[in-house]
Amino acid sequence: RRLSALDAGFGAAMRLSLLNLPEAFYEIAPLVMMLAALWLGLGWSRNSEFVVIRAAGRSVPGLLAVPALVLLVVSAGFVAVMNPLVASSARQYQASLSALQGGPSSVAAVSGDDLWLRQADVQGQTVIHAPRAEETGTVLFDASFLMFHPERGLSARLRAARADLRPGAWQLQGVKQWRLSDQNPEAQATTLPTLAVPTDLTPEKIRDSFAQVRTIPLLQLPGFIAALERAGFSAREHRMRLHMELALPLLLTGMMLLALAISIHHARSGGAGIRALITILSGFTLFFLRNFAQVLGETGQIPIVLAAWGLPVATLLLAIGVMLNLEEN
Repeated sequence: RRLSALDAGFGAAMRLSLLNLPEAFYEIAPLVMMLAALWLGLGWSRNSEFVVIRAAGRSVPGLLAVPALVLLVVSAGFVAVMNPLVASSARQYQASLSALQGGPSSVAAVSGDDLWLRQADVQGQTVIHAPRAEETGTVLFDASFLMFHPERGLSARLRAARADLRPGAWQLQGVKQWRLSDQNPEAQATTLPTLAVPTDLTPEKIRDSFAQVRTIPLLQLPGFIAALERAGFSAREHRMRLHMELALPLLLTGMMLLALAISIHHARSGGAGIRALITILSGFTLFFLRNFAQVLGETGQIPIVLAAWGLPVATLLLAIGVMLNLEEN
């Protein structure tokens, strides 16, 4: 339905679906691994392997200690492999979708300490550069406007001490204007106290045009965060993503241990269906709580560290508690 208005063919729709597949799998990976752990635990119980191991004198925590370490290493490897793949496919997905929509993939970028913006109208394109900006990107300092004519190329340059984004226009203060079509642009440059430059940019368009956080690989996130903050923008969403990715192996380990602890039981005691239902409901609950905590962290309702690491630590402690209860019984 989303592509029907763009008159995209079956091939384009299939390409977008395939590009979106890695991200979709990555999002549900905790549930998939928890279900795999459930299947393993029920298999142990059905074959009485757990009873035999317990009869040999092994405790439940001791039995699952080594698998827990293996799970942690495997989970870390999973994140290390899948994260760059997901970022690459998401970046190609956004580029393909923008091409189908007939628009530029981005109107804003951060390079080093500087902010670059791009806007277009019937008179041509304007490239805006500013070494400093406010957090929302609507106020620029020491801004330069490079104006390109569709046929003549670079036609004018503006330098403003301050540029404020208003509805429909940039309001410039302390302006110096060079017309590059003149024989001596510097000698014929003019200064103006204020000047309005038409624009179709909005704060929402500037914010949304930055590289989406899901398209940035984990190893590049720290540098991107530093660049955003040097340019004056908030990088809270990107910091949240960084901590969520670092905490994901711990969450995967905790969820799989919890599934094992719930599903392991004596075959004669029955209740396998109830245990499977409890495990599945627990997985969906943790999945929902993770997304909810991420939203709270991104909006600043709770600290980022608490939002990212609180649920994985709580899940691991819950799994240990269930295992100790199983050992007691």
